[in-house]
Amino acid sequence: MNKAVLQFAGFALGALGLLLTPALVAAEGKTRVKAKAHVTAKTRVTVKYPAKSAGRTARPQVAIRTYHHAEPVIGDSPNLKSSAALVVDLDDGRTIYGKNTQNKTPIASITKLMTSMVVLDANLPPEETIYIDAADYDSLKHTGSRLGMGTGLPRREMLRLALMSSENRAAASLGRAYPGGTAAFVAAMNRKAVELSMFNTHFVDPTGLSSENVSTAEDLVKMVKGAYEYPLIREFTTQSMHEVETAAGRNLQFRNSNGLVRAVNSSWDIGLSKTGYISEAGRCLVMQAKIAARPVIIVLLDSWGKQTRIGDANRIKKWLETKVERKPVG
Repeated sequence: MNKAVLQFAGFALGALGLLLTPALVAAEGKTRVKAKAHVTAKTRVTVKYPAKSAGRTARPQVAIRTYHHAEPVIGDSPNLKSSAALVVDLDDGRTIYGKNTQNKTPIASITKLMTSMVVLDANLPPEETIYIDAADYDSLKHTGSRLGMGTGLPRREMLRLALMSSENRAAASLGRAYPGGTAAFVAAMNRKAVELSMFNTHFVDPTGLSSENVSTAEDLVKMVKGAYEYPLIREFTTQSMHEVETAAGRNLQFRNSNGLVRAVNSSWDIGLSKTGYISEAGRCLVMQAKIAARPVIIVLLDSWGKQTRIGDANRIKKWLETKVERKPVG
């Protein structure tokens, strides 16, 4: 086969690839999009001509790649990697930035903010010792913990560890020690969600290890607003490190799961913070912070890189500070 015929065959295959591309893209299913607004796609068709081998010329290989280009929500919006994001002014409730705000998704350990509100609403004795039981072990994700079987801590300390370092056994023990047990506790969580007008939210456990704990960015703003009303939640979620002494006399050190809280000489002014992660939810982060003298709530869900939620938070901070600098005076 001469070169002219081969080139014609390659051209024909390339044209066929262009016709089939929409169907192939539709069949692909999930495609990560970096912004909420209109998405355009460009298709590149590459024809590769293999070298002759054993007296025969192989058929050209056609590679079809589709590149998606997402336009930002508004012209100067930050380029966030999180699948869903929402930034709201805490004072007037105005949305500053939104992306996929009504998508219902697993929220992982963000759940523990609701857990803490239900514990505090019950007015249970804060110094009552709670002991870790086999029922508090994670049978879903099989995560580890330094709170071994029989570890005893005051309820107040279990709450601190659940919020500050996202301790799953601590959160599970708080639910189990609730009047009526874990089932009654989860029912109280869902009642509290309704009370906060979180109508697209549902809980099945106090830890967030279950992917059936779901919510939306819009609902989580309501939950952060509710949690911010509790001084103890603000204190525990913004504490960088803490050491506890167990009932057996053992000292254990824990640190905050949010690197922005732990950072030395940080420029962040954080009033409330909670992280979350399970594979179904991706990396999640909610915060109340003051940026450019403006109190805001930030919700970031399903960030697909290990440090992406922190990067997105910093991008939001820089963006808001830049907007203030650009604001005309007078």
